[in-house]
Amino acid sequence: MAYRRSDHLSRSKGYPVYTRAMHDLTEPFLRLLAATVVGTVIGINRDLYGKPTGVRLHALVSIASALLVMLAGELGSGTPDHAAASRIIQGIVGGIGFLGAGVILGADKGNRVYHITTAATIWVTAALGTACGLGAWRVAALASVLVLVVLTLGLRLDRVLFRHGESDGVADARSILRI
Repeated sequence: MAYRRSDHLSRSKGYPVYTRAMHDLTEPFLRLLAATVVGTVIGINRDLYGKPTGVRLHALVSIASALLVMLAGELGSGTPDHAAASRIIQGIVGGIGFLGAGVILGADKGNRVYHITTAATIWVTAALGTACGLGAWRVAALASVLVLVVLTLGLRLDRVLFRHGESDGVADARSILRI
């Protein structure tokens, strides 16, 4: 079942709606490819930091989210069903919560909570995959860049701000930002 823009159908929040009668596979391919790239890049970041999730999990979560959202346009008579898309997105959010909880609970290291950032990356990867599946390219690209900035600079900032018994933190923050 191929996709192409259906001009006679409404647009939801500025994103094109796709139906079963479409013949071009370019758009769904690009959406799934974008979801794969986003998930892979976040997974590489998690692998580089030695976290329990990596490229495969993040890429698969992103692809699955994009695919499920895209399938909402395929259900029924081929007319856009925004309620079905909303229910699918709600299911993705709930299901991803279980994956994140498994990552957190799997870290049995005493009374401290571990891997909560990794669980959050699974959740945001699903959201990015959903954005790719909806064809929200600009939103997905902007959010992906922000996620990578937070993952790379956030760790440095956490380490500086939460050092105990050292300077007031302002000098450390300046050294991170190299002011």
